[in-house]
Amino acid sequence: MVVDDHGRLTGFSIELWNSIAEKLKFATEYKVTPDVGALLEAVQSGKADLGIAAISITAERDRDFDFSQPILEAGLQILVRGNSAAGPENPLVEFLRLLSSPTIAVWLGIALLLIIVPAHILWLFERHHPQGIVPDRRYFPGIFHAMWWAASTLATQAEQMPRHWFARVLAILWMFVGVVFVAYYTAQLTATLTVQQIRGAISGPDDLPGKRVATTRGSTAAAYLRAQKVELVQVEQIEDAYKLLLDKQVDAVVFDAPVLSYYAGHDGKGKVQLVGPVFRKENFGIVFPSDSPLRKEVDRALLDLRENGTYQRLEETWFGSQ
Repeated sequence: MVVDDHGRLTGFSIELWNSIAEKLKFATEYKVTPDVGALLEAVQSGKADLGIAAISITAERDRDFDFSQPILEAGLQILVRGNSAAGPENPLVEFLRLLSSPTIAVWLGIALLLIIVPAHILWLFERHHPQGIVPDRRYFPGIFHAMWWAASTLATQAEQMPRHWFARVLAILWMFVGVVFVAYYTAQLTATLTVQQIRGAISGPDDLPGKRVATTRGSTAAAYLRAQKVELVQVEQIEDAYKLLLDKQVDAVVFDAPVLSYYAGHDGKGKVQLVGPVFRKENFGIVFPSDSPLRKEVDRALLDLRENGTYQRLEETWFGSQ
């Protein structure tokens, strides 16, 4: 929205305002503030006639300021490190995460059920057979022998075959079940791990609580994260948040979607990636003191720029085709 190119200001907001100022024949003196809060204070105190940057139009701000027509449709989005920037994962940590995953718990539960049921059927038939593989007719410890047979058949292949004819039929069926179970489990686990690797630990706003997240001080992103009880790291400039992310000092950056999109496609290309949808949708606007006579003139100029194609050209230059 505003880019300091070696002391020369550029960016979507700057080029848009320059086009408005040219149309209205305004001379412009830019004053850079450290954050949105300071920008709003400068406008409210009369140190600036208006403010333009990534300024979200909110109900709270509308009580104290006037806003132009929206200059950009926006919202918040999440930026995380890309796969190439994440670095190799510790194998032990990865293994422990795998063991504690819900997928493992579900499949262990299914495996336990598939062991207990045939074990009881085997015990019922084999305990009365004179050469049965269950050496004790009592439930304990006989059921443990039956469960060992069921588990070994499910995982690999049992060393002994039952002696009772019905138990043998069950054993043959159980071997097929074991093959199908192991194959399906392996495929399901592989798919789950692949999705987790692609998505990472954060895939949307619901994953932010419990994570360390950076954004700029006084922004709507900071207010949102504070309300969600997220561990918040506030910085003066969004570039500082990008550095914290790449240095692995924070887990994510939350900020205005167009700004993050620009960084992800330019300086951060290959290092970071956007995840999840745009949420808490809002619009950017030019902010004025209450009852400013400039607002109507600026709105008319904005409409002219939209109609003559200038606005579309600027939007495509900085954010690509929408």
